[in-house]
Amino acid sequence: MVTIALYNLKGGVGKTAATVNFAFLSARQGYKTLVWDLDPQGSSSFYLGATATVKNEAKKILNGELDLSSAIQQTAYENLAIIPADLSARHADIILNDMKQSKKKIASILSTIKKDYDIVLLDCPPGISVLHDAVFVAADWVLMPNIPTTLSIRSFESVVQYFKENDLDIAKLKCFFSMVDHRKNLHHETINEFYKDKLFFKNYIPYLSDIEKMGLHEAPVETFARSSYAAQCYQDLWKEIKQRCIN
Repeated sequence: MVTIALYNLKGGVGKTAATVNFAFLSARQGYKTLVWDLDPQGSSSFYLGATATVKNEAKKILNGELDLSSAIQQTAYENLAIIPADLSARHADIILNDMKQSKKKIASILSTIKKDYDIVLLDCPPGISVLHDAVFVAADWVLMPNIPTTLSIRSFESVVQYFKENDLDIAKLKCFFSMVDHRKNLHHETINEFYKDKLFFKNYIPYLSDIEKMGLHEAPVETFARSSYAAQCYQDLWKEIKQRCIN
């Protein structure tokens, strides 16, 4: 089982859209795929048509009252399941902070289903906290979407520094550019500068209306715009991720 966390210190960088589209492509290629929505906003859950069926489900999973397998729901797509989020996920830091060896908690929970899935994608809330420390330990890879702007790159650099200062494995940190606007010279200049660093994938996700329409369709891009440039971009990036992180 390969665990991939979609994460950024900042919000609004295309993290959830990437999670859902990568998960869909993974499942379509025959991998038994699971999305664990850790963000109390529940956007991945919304896109994949799932809601928690147990009150305070996210909280109960973390504190051991509920087995992870009990919260898994099959989506409308073959090979793709999800653990939906609810607002109780906002208590994750408080719950983990009171635990011994909290950094190993997410890994411990995931170990209970490691024989059932090929790929698990964690849709993480923005920030850096006790929850994120546990995610960083549990994930085989931490994928960071970054908008090619000054503030987004500053966030990326902050995360790199955090990994170094906290003895986290920086080799598992991989990045890609997201919401790229071809009309802006700054975006092109930033991309060209950071492609020198092997942390960044060559393929990227442009800023496109078809991606924004995921909210209207409550579905991955390819299900409603299969021949679109947006769908092709996710396919190309996922292929590169597979080559470097899975195969």
